[in-house]
Amino acid sequence: MDSKLTAAILADICARTGQPLPTREEMRVWDMSGVERLRFPPKMRTAIYKYAVEPFATEDEILRAADRSGVPVPKVVGSIVRDGTLGMVIEDLGEETREAQDADGIVAAVALHQAPAAPSLREMDEDALAALPELALGHLRRLREAGRWDEETAELAFALDSLAASAEKRATGAELGPYGWVHSEFHPTSLHIGEDGWRLLDFARAFTGPGLFDLASWHGTTGDPDPKRLRAFIEAYANAGGDKNALAERGGLPAERWALGWHRVWASEWFMEQALRWINNPEDDPLYIKVVRKHLLAAVRLLEA
Repeated sequence: MDSKLTAAILADICARTGQPLPTREEMRVWDMSGVERLRFPPKMRTAIYKYAVEPFATEDEILRAADRSGVPVPKVVGSIVRDGTLGMVIEDLGEETREAQDADGIVAAVALHQAPAAPSLREMDEDALAALPELALGHLRRLREAGRWDEETAELAFALDSLAASAEKRATGAELGPYGWVHSEFHPTSLHIGEDGWRLLDFARAFTGPGLFDLASWHGTTGDPDPKRLRAFIEAYANAGGDKNALAERGGLPAERWALGWHRVWASEWFMEQALRWINNPEDDPLYIKVVRKHLLAAVRLLEA
């Protein structure tokens, strides 16, 4: 991240919104984004400054769209995108009163999936979903052409070929409800529970598509997929007012296997694009290969490819 650029963007946001320059307290920093707490004189009221580079540089627009759709999110005070870098000042929600539990995730998912879709979001419909294995194969080919991902990736190619062969059939039903807002980073850490209720955070990769992806991601992807656990979560979601079609079979598979399998295909394609385009650091390749292998082998099993 370019610290001079993010500082200049913050100064310009403050000038545009008529606020003095604040003091900055670093909270979290990643390779492609960071979060700070701002304190504005004289009373030291606070706000949050979040900055990110592409492909995360449209989160301000997504947060505003979510707010217009009635989704509880932090308010955007001001934002600027410059040279592919987003800086945005958003509402400070304060400290969490407790960690989010499954019941909280269900409430948030129901509210998100019932919100009117945002026309500005990219769409992951049935055709786009079915194209993911071929997209991933293209990433793999270009990585190999660059002299990377040559070793221990034959298994990845085989898995992607199998998934591509059955993709059209298995993608059937992608547009069944819930279909609309997909947070895509829907985890307990993305749900802030404070004194004033809950807010959803981290919308940088939101899109329009099958809401089952959010339910599939809630319990994380570091462990082995657990269809029984997800089935119970989907049932609780439907009983709490979520779309009843969430329980319907799609692509010839139970909803929970379909969701877990396709979510891992989607995640794999994203990791491969990151490795090729956004991160593009060969030193990280062994880690990315390990993660992609785990997800793709799980997807083959779940989707019976």
